[in-house]
Amino acid sequence: MRILAIAAAVLALTVASAQAQMGGGRRHANEGGAKADSKPKVDEKAYKAALERIPESKEKYDPWSGARPSEPAKKPK
Repeated sequence: MRILAIAAAVLALTVASAQAQMGGGRRHANEGGAKADSKPKVDEKAYKAALERIPESKEKYDPWSGARPSEPAKKPK
């Protein structure tokens, strides 16, 4: 009888931890879908307006410039 109780307790702990990792299957459908659809349109306009305000750079940006030496001057042949 004692072995059965220990086995049941181990099984219950295993199931509880697996359920905690998987979320328990309580997924709710997106309520108020109309609200979510109208908001990205406003954000898209703001994003495009912000992109237009960024000035054009005259030289290319090199993020690895500090990690490698600059290119040596080309030697004439």
